[in-house]
Amino acid sequence: MAGFRLEDFLPYKLVIVTDGVSRIFAGNFLESFNLTMPEWRILAVVAEQGTLSPTATAARTAMDKVKVSRAAQSLAAKGLLRQSADPSDGRGRLLRLTRKGNTTHAAIVPLATRLESTLFDDLSRADMAALNRVLTKIAARVEMIGASAEDGEE
Repeated sequence: MAGFRLEDFLPYKLVIVTDGVSRIFAGNFLESFNLTMPEWRILAVVAEQGTLSPTATAARTAMDKVKVSRAAQSLAAKGLLRQSADPSDGRGRLLRLTRKGNTTHAAIVPLATRLESTLFDDLSRADMAALNRVLTKIAARVEMIGASAEDGEE
C-alpha cells in the first residue's frame, strides 16, 4: 500500500506509548517493590474491588487466565495476596490482599499518580477529558469487535 507509514498508524502509536509508559512505571517504581506489571495490575484491581475471582480479575485487567494465575501465585508467595476457596463455587478461588498487599498498594499509588501527572503535564483538562472519552470509545469498539470475532470462531 503506497503511502502507508507505520509511524502514522494509530494502533502502532498506541502500542508504542503503552509500552513506553509500562517500561517507565516498571523500571522506576515496580522494581523497587519486586513486582511485575501483571502483579501490579492484579494488586491494583483487587485493592479496588476488595475480593475478586481470577476470572473477574482477568476481565478487569485485560490479561488471560494463565497470566493472572501465575501472577496471583507469585503475589501469594510474596505475602501480598491471599487465595481462598470460593464458597459459592467449589472449584473456584477468591483473591484478597493481605495487610502487606494493602500497604504495598498504598505505597505505589502516589508514585503512579505522580507519573500520570508528569506524563500529562502539558495537556489541559479539556485535552484530558477528550483523550479519556476517545480512549473509552476505542476500548468499547475493541471489545465489540473482539466479541464478534469470538462469536465467529465457534
